[in-house]
Amino acid sequence: MFDLLREQLLAPRYLGWLFDGWLVTVWASLWVIAAATVLGVLLAAARTGPVPALQRAGAAYVGLVRNTPLLVQLFFWYFGAPALLPEAAREWLFSGPVLLQWPFTLRWPSFEVLCAIVGLTLYATAYVGEDVRSGMRGVPASQRLAAQAMGFTPGQALRHVVLPQALRIALAPLFGQYMNIVKNTSLAMAVGLVELSYASRQVEAETFKTFQSFGIATLLYIATIAVLELAASRAARRWPPAGAH
Repeated sequence: MFDLLREQLLAPRYLGWLFDGWLVTVWASLWVIAAATVLGVLLAAARTGPVPALQRAGAAYVGLVRNTPLLVQLFFWYFGAPALLPEAAREWLFSGPVLLQWPFTLRWPSFEVLCAIVGLTLYATAYVGEDVRSGMRGVPASQRLAAQAMGFTPGQALRHVVLPQALRIALAPLFGQYMNIVKNTSLAMAVGLVELSYASRQVEAETFKTFQSFGIATLLYIATIAVLELAASRAARRWPPAGAH
């Protein structure tokens, strides 16, 4: 009986593959979350700002990204975008150039990693930006006017008065987007990112233990999302929207 049970378990080698893939998923998710949040705030500011050209450009970007499948966008960055670059630039990009040699060696990310991060970030930015914009629309216009009456410039009023309140309003939707980012990293295996889904496919192909490999991967995804849900719950209690009880 114990021999049969041992045969059903994954060897430590394959568990290591899954753990390494999970680390890549977490690392990529954190980079995309940070970049998409910054770019999303800028996108929301452009769409709610006084410059019509920026409003139209932001709306066009959101429409383009949200009406195109993520997988198609990843394929564009992997297959299409390099074709637009000069040959010398492509060779430099594919060679993984060294950015820093001392006191330690730091290389430019591989092309697969770069495409995955760029594609996921630009996709998530459209959704994060819309959530932030919704939060900004939830801040009474009188708040901005009062700040400007006190001598704040429009930019200062946005930064110090509107955005803090908008982010509190949009906190729950933002964490929902962050959870989607974690799950969307699984599509990046289509462009060669060795994340958790990619690793589970590798384990399954070598061991033929489908239930075990994908079951463990599922548990790791659930655990990661659970951590984000816990963080969202604590953030909501610590930074409730103005007027909330």
